[in-house]
Amino acid sequence: MKNKIISLLVVASAALWVACTGMAAAQGQSSSDTTIKADAPDRYTVQRGDTLWGISGRYLEKPWNWPKLWDMNREQVRNPHRIYPGDVLVLDRTTGQLRVDSVKLSPGVRREDISQAVPTIEPGAISAFVSRPMVVSETELENSPRIMATEENRVAVGAGNMAFAKGLSKEKGVAWQIYRRGEKLVNPDTGETLGYLALYLGEARVRQFGEVSRLEIMSSTQEIYTDDRLLPVGKEVPQFAYVPRAPTTKIQGRVIALNHNIWETGKYFVVSLSKGAKDGLEVGHVLALHRSQNAARYNLRTSPLYGRAGPTGDETRRTYYESRLTPRDGPVYPVTSPLDDSELANLPDETYGLVMVFRTFDRASFALVMDSKRPVAISDIVTTP
Repeated sequence: MKNKIISLLVVASAALWVACTGMAAAQGQSSSDTTIKADAPDRYTVQRGDTLWGISGRYLEKPWNWPKLWDMNREQVRNPHRIYPGDVLVLDRTTGQLRVDSVKLSPGVRREDISQAVPTIEPGAISAFVSRPMVVSETELENSPRIMATEENRVAVGAGNMAFAKGLSKEKGVAWQIYRRGEKLVNPDTGETLGYLALYLGEARVRQFGEVSRLEIMSSTQEIYTDDRLLPVGKEVPQFAYVPRAPTTKIQGRVIALNHNIWETGKYFVVSLSKGAKDGLEVGHVLALHRSQNAARYNLRTSPLYGRAGPTGDETRRTYYESRLTPRDGPVYPVTSPLDDSELANLPDETYGLVMVFRTFDRASFALVMDSKRPVAISDIVTTP
């Protein structure tokens, strides 16, 4: 009987130890997910000009874990708590939770109008991309009204000029936006065409409806030509208040386009991604940026700039050599081994930044570079952080 009691105690102790270990591991994982900065303030008064990303960066090593700091459920994430200038945020270090302190105002104190909630990121950085540039299908703009002629038959027109268009209807209003189909968005992993960028050119107002309507160009971002397309001004209200968070599923995609067709960009600039709403991306999702050492930048360095390579014009690729500083007493042309594709493929990828999705389409999305230790380039990888 005594042996049975001892065995029971041993089993119970082992079970308790396993349970405690599991709890500790879970707590450790949770705390690492929401690591609070050592210099995080216990109380912070929200200021005008603050953003949700900036505030979360004051408290967390990983700002995309903001929902865990607020103890939000999924529904609250979609419809986040409103934080306004003047609110006092209080950090409870015992529970690791953040809350808004209810401040009592004494008689005679004037309270400032704070009807504007704190946005997630600075609206000025993305406002031009929230309702203007779009991702469209190959034929989507082809069926839209088009500019068929310009004032005095000019080659290009801009703000203040007149133009003439076919296909406009009074039911869609007098305010129209002007677009031109831009570059093709291609998934570099599959070669699949995801859509086309619709380049925003400006806005126009109908002065006279008819079979051929007369338009006044109210604003323009670049020259407007005949055959450019018209879309009615959307009624969609831009969304600037949402919660930064990591996707709940594993997502891996690529940077497929940069604004203004440049090759590299940086912090607070907009990039296009090869994943969209059908892949599980939502507004507010934060993704990590990775640099693949075998990405297109190396192919560009090892391929000819114009046509075929070499003095004889053969098809041989140029060899890429790593950069090295030659010592003063060394040879002018040091002997070195070239890096081939197989060696480049074995180099580890580098994680160097973060992007936040602020607008999604079916197969692609727009994101803002929130942090970057080096330039962001086309074909760089984005993954769940």
